[in-house]
Amino acid sequence: MENSEKLKNSKEVIAYLAECFPQCFVATGEAKPLKIGIFQDLASRLTDDPKVSKTLLRTALRQYTSSWRYLHGLKAGQTRVDLDGEPCGELTQEHVDHARGALKESKEKVFGPRKDKPAAKKPAAKKPKPRKVDPAALTVEQNVKVLLGKSPVPATIKEVTRDDVQVELKTGMSMRVKFEHLIL
Repeated sequence: MENSEKLKNSKEVIAYLAECFPQCFVATGEAKPLKIGIFQDLASRLTDDPKVSKTLLRTALRQYTSSWRYLHGLKAGQTRVDLDGEPCGELTQEHVDHARGALKESKEKVFGPRKDKPAAKKPAAKKPKPRKVDPAALTVEQNVKVLLGKSPVPATIKEVTRDDVQVELKTGMSMRVKFEHLIL
């Protein structure tokens, strides 16, 4: 990132921070716990840097510290670091508990509630009951529904034979079905 073109998104800002402050930010691997109030330090160090706006810097820092990689790596007793990698305080159990809660909440948003919790049962969908169809009553170009799996699908009859019916689905697909799969 040698040119002075303005950074466009959080990912670019985080990569830039890892380049400028390698003792503090990492692009891959386990992230280090950051000093509380590190945004002010970053804002003052990057005041004259045309690549980063304060707004995007704040957004990128929020994304970095709420990432699963960052939250997962926080453990009680670890030392927080400043921009130069110097120790500046210890992680408290309260902060670790907060990180665990945030990680759990974030994962539940992605994966849903954990499997060890009883899930609410969905009511079973009512399966349409095909009625006995009289093949003699069927006509070409008649609109019917075809039972495919559990769902009725709209179709138009194209041909009626002794054993089955050729239908064309609304998607354009043609198929042969037994009379018992038709719903009138």
